[in-house]
Amino acid sequence: MGLRVVNPGVMSMVVDIGRGGFQHIGVTVGGPMDEHAYLWANRLLGNHFSSSQIEITWGLFECEIEKPTTLAIAGADLQAEINSTPVEPWSTYAVKAGDRLLFNMPKRGLRAYLAVKGGFSLKRVLGSSTAVSRDGLGGLKEDGSKLAHGDLLPFTPDYDFISHSVEENLIPDYDQPLELGVTPGYQKDHFSTVELAHFFSAEYEITQNIDRMGYRLSGPSIQCDLDGIVSEGISYGAIQIPKDGQPIILLRDRQTIGGYPKVGCVNTLDAARLSQRGPGTVVKFKPQDPLKAEGKRMLYNRFFGLSTPTTGS
Repeated sequence: MGLRVVNPGVMSMVVDIGRGGFQHIGVTVGGPMDEHAYLWANRLLGNHFSSSQIEITWGLFECEIEKPTTLAIAGADLQAEINSTPVEPWSTYAVKAGDRLLFNMPKRGLRAYLAVKGGFSLKRVLGSSTAVSRDGLGGLKEDGSKLAHGDLLPFTPDYDFISHSVEENLIPDYDQPLELGVTPGYQKDHFSTVELAHFFSAEYEITQNIDRMGYRLSGPSIQCDLDGIVSEGISYGAIQIPKDGQPIILLRDRQTIGGYPKVGCVNTLDAARLSQRGPGTVVKFKPQDPLKAEGKRMLYNRFFGLSTPTTGS
């Protein structure tokens, strides 16, 4: 007994902090698209930072709770309801056997995270339960598949309700203008000063071509004097510039190597913010000092009790 999926919605899948340490053999890291929301859902419940959750994209997810627990919802406002009563994200809720939880269409943001006290009890493949379909690894069935009708995610019942919510000033505003900090990469010298100036002053728009692998943008074309490169490892948040000059920001389920030049890398916290935006959103870039970005990330890791570096940090 545990959480029974009634309707998996558009795309709902198991995630944890990610499958690190295997990119050298072609295994994708995966993990939560919005790491910030994922970490908060676990923190609200006192869970280990890598406890398994459900990432719900675009909503329409419905489930039945088969034993009592405290759950947490964080991330996008998908107009969630418990037994037809509206509930807000970034908070915990007590549920009992027979309760129904429904996520509707997005009101703000794209991805919500659903956690239970103690996390879901799932087998870890290569150290992680996160589902990555392109690798056929992880998830409930251990084959990378997304959740389906009738799936049962087991967890240990808990009878001590934990009432917590995130302070309002710490909740991201998914409607504010989106400006992403970029640490220049070593290939930036192959982009002229003029091209870099255009890149950092232009506005881009998120296209319809977005998924867990990456976000394609459209806007002013950026040109590089390299006609492709020898395939090399790709970091989380890398900004590839293909021949058409339209940036591609690579995210959690990215391929492990690629042959397009890269103008730089979006920092991990901003990449999480990007994952909550849909097609048509305007994106701007700003140069970022790598030492300041690293210092900010170290403080962030300490706040959430991350004992090991997370992917892309």
